[in-house]
Amino acid sequence: MEDQRPSPDDLLAKFKQEEARRRLGSLKIFFGAAPGVGKTYAMLEAARKKKSEGVDVVVGIVETHGRKETEKLLSGIEVMGRTSIDYRGAVLYEFDIDEAISRAPALILLDELAHTNAPGSRHKKRWQDCFELLEAGMDVYSTLNVQHVESLSDVVTQITGVAIRETLPDLVIERADEIALVDITPDELLQRLKDGKVYMAELAAQASGSFFRKGNLLALRELALRTTAGRVDEQMQDYRERNSVKEVWPASERILVSISSNPRSIRLIRAAKAMASAFRADWIAVNVEAPSKVKPTKADLAKLAGHIRLAETLGAETVTLAAQKASDEILRYARSRNVTKITIGKPAHPRWKDILFGSMLDEIVRGSGDIDVYVISGNSGQPLSEPLTKPKRQRLRIRDIILSAVTVAVCTAASEVMDNYAALADIAMLYLLGVVFTATRAGQKPSYVTALFSVLAFDFFFVPPRYSFEVSTPAYLVTFAVMFSIAVVISKLTSRVKAQADSARKRQQVTASLYNLSRKLVNRQDIEHMCTLVITHIAEVLSCRAVVLLPDEEGKMAVRGVAPEHFNLDPKEYSVAKWCFDHRQRAGFSTDTLAGAAALYLPLVASEKAVGVIGVLIEPGHGVFDHDELHVLENFANQTAMAIERMMLSTEAQDALLKAETETLRNTLLSSISHDLRTPLAAITGSASTLLEKDMAFDAQQGHELLQTIYEEAEHLNQIIRNILNMTRIEAGGISVKRQWQYIDEIVGAALNRMSEKLGDRAIEMSFPEDLPMLSFDPLLIEQVLMNLLDNAIKYTLPNTPITLSAVNKNGFLTIEVKDRGPGLPQGEEERIFDKFVRSSSKGGGIGLGLTICRAIITAHGGQISAQNSNDGGAAFSFSLPVETQPETAPMSEIKWKTV
Repeated sequence: MEDQRPSPDDLLAKFKQEEARRRLGSLKIFFGAAPGVGKTYAMLEAARKKKSEGVDVVVGIVETHGRKETEKLLSGIEVMGRTSIDYRGAVLYEFDIDEAISRAPALILLDELAHTNAPGSRHKKRWQDCFELLEAGMDVYSTLNVQHVESLSDVVTQITGVAIRETLPDLVIERADEIALVDITPDELLQRLKDGKVYMAELAAQASGSFFRKGNLLALRELALRTTAGRVDEQMQDYRERNSVKEVWPASERILVSISSNPRSIRLIRAAKAMASAFRADWIAVNVEAPSKVKPTKADLAKLAGHIRLAETLGAETVTLAAQKASDEILRYARSRNVTKITIGKPAHPRWKDILFGSMLDEIVRGSGDIDVYVISGNSGQPLSEPLTKPKRQRLRIRDIILSAVTVAVCTAASEVMDNYAALADIAMLYLLGVVFTATRAGQKPSYVTALFSVLAFDFFFVPPRYSFEVSTPAYLVTFAVMFSIAVVISKLTSRVKAQADSARKRQQVTASLYNLSRKLVNRQDIEHMCTLVITHIAEVLSCRAVVLLPDEEGKMAVRGVAPEHFNLDPKEYSVAKWCFDHRQRAGFSTDTLAGAAALYLPLVASEKAVGVIGVLIEPGHGVFDHDELHVLENFANQTAMAIERMMLSTEAQDALLKAETETLRNTLLSSISHDLRTPLAAITGSASTLLEKDMAFDAQQGHELLQTIYEEAEHLNQIIRNILNMTRIEAGGISVKRQWQYIDEIVGAALNRMSEKLGDRAIEMSFPEDLPMLSFDPLLIEQVLMNLLDNAIKYTLPNTPITLSAVNKNGFLTIEVKDRGPGLPQGEEERIFDKFVRSSSKGGGIGLGLTICRAIITAHGGQISAQNSNDGGAAFSFSLPVETQPETAPMSEIKWKTV
């Protein structure tokens, strides 16, 4: 039996989704078929019920439209003030989103969800205000009519004959946690309209003859019921999935819609969305860039970008393809994505064009095979927002005609040279070569002129009778027609190849730039250089000015990297960048959110969170970015976000490693201190307690020995604590080198005198040249190094073994060596012996900090210290100090050391 249990990955993904949803507020939409059904009234009644249950309810904005029964329901509920916006000399009042976020009620009422805000507001649409409130954790009640749903607006226009100006994307309906259908019969609604409960008397009479006809209301009611039922069915599917009632019903349909810059593509997009919702299917909006006689204008590209944004807003996956033949590429892509239904527009051009040039619709239908093809009327049922304008065709310039004439003249001169030994067919081929040259240099129209000139020149100079446009036989007319036709075909093919090459070159440049950026970002470990690199690449590829903003320690957006000139980030621009960062959405120029900003801001979204913002200031005269440019910019943002996240994760890993090492060192220190302090403390306590015994009598010698033990162990404790304090000071950066010009043998003598009691009768062998130079060093610190090395030699050697001290001046360094005759160092421990808390054995006691302190002191002097085993046995520790130019000074008395 097949295992029906959900996989751990599915359970984890479901848990994360539910956890993320719990952090957001919930949205309840009171949905109706038409104005006047009682949506606002039902919303206020539900809000009053919540308030009676102790919920903090605030009215953000409610439009009563003068209805007294609705106004009564507002009593007892806090109503927020509205913000005023000056627009073209008039004062408009809108919902104050900043006050709402500051007030932060548990439930806020937001009427008329499809409303368009006044220019200058933070968002273009009220549903965007609603989404921001949801992200802030507030629950929202709102109202909506069916005609305002984007995918249904065309259907409503066809039913009612009224163009719908205010719409919202279907994702708002899909985002709603609950939809409450407010429904009354058409007769009841018409009676309410007649009683003046919907509009004033003069408006009611006008509405009853247009929008509020009974047939319209019946159709709208059916649309509202179907929309609500579809959403309820989706919620049921979600419930089954969450509760594992049965396996999730896999989507068996995938829909593809072909779009272009034609304004009628809007209807195709809406129809595809409605179809996808009905089948619960994924859908793809595809635009094919095929070679064309006419190069698309900036206006065409802007329209295409708008259509792509509309499809993305409605939940489509958008894809741009490049191919020689659009129909073949659509079918190929549809099969590669397992598309089951293709939606395409009904052609609006004359039939003769299909006969001459082929029909894309016919080719798709014939080649679709098992794929269903839906042909949608291009007529949207409403006037187009912009008239259809014919694209500007390539115009012939004087220089193009001159180029054609010169090319034909060159071909004619070459043909005259070849005339004696070449056939007419060979000469015709030479003229075709000229056509190819003109097509690659000047384009398609000039190449047609070259083809015409070539036929005329061929007739005049080479076809008998020569130097006349007359022909000796009518067969040459066929030759001219074939020659001209071939020239035109070659011209088209050459222009098409040139266009494809230009497109491929542009894509290759973008791909190469993205590759170079990703390759360089991998090697960058500094955030400032990384941001400067991103800014430079964006400026080079898109010809604009860019800036990278990352949050500082206080959460404020700060510019990182080298900011370009003339990119003024005033408080307004910073607030837009902060909103973009907080909500992980595009904002600013050419968007629907905070469109009054000077720059366009894109969030840098990594796998877990937003890490920063990229701001782009478009150069004057460039207009807005088209879809391809926005796609490139988003790729740059994704690369940058991943690089910044990688650096952040690396930093976090280093911090975690440092914390682990610190914890290990702390444990080692505590372990070492607890062991090494216990031994001398036990000796001190034992000796002191013995001296305090009243029943015991000591002679002078015994008392002196006990006191001597207390002194030596106390001195041992003092040495341990001094090493710990010195190590703490060194790690905190508190070591200070106070250099003085000294002879090293003087410091050696001072160290030996300090260590004389520990040395006792041990033999000290000295080997110091008489011409040692003066050195610049801190005498106290170097004396401590010598004392630590001598103390180390005493601990690990027998009392009767000698200790050798020597000095060598070589290669600009004076090297001092301390060598003993002990057991030496363990193999492989020569470098590790200088690490903290490392001892060669437990015999000598101590906590393993002495040699670490020595290395820190020598390094601070610009020298080196090392350890190795001697050839004749024992360990040899040596350190080197740099020899610098000696100051002029009187010779100092030489110290002579007598070998003991």
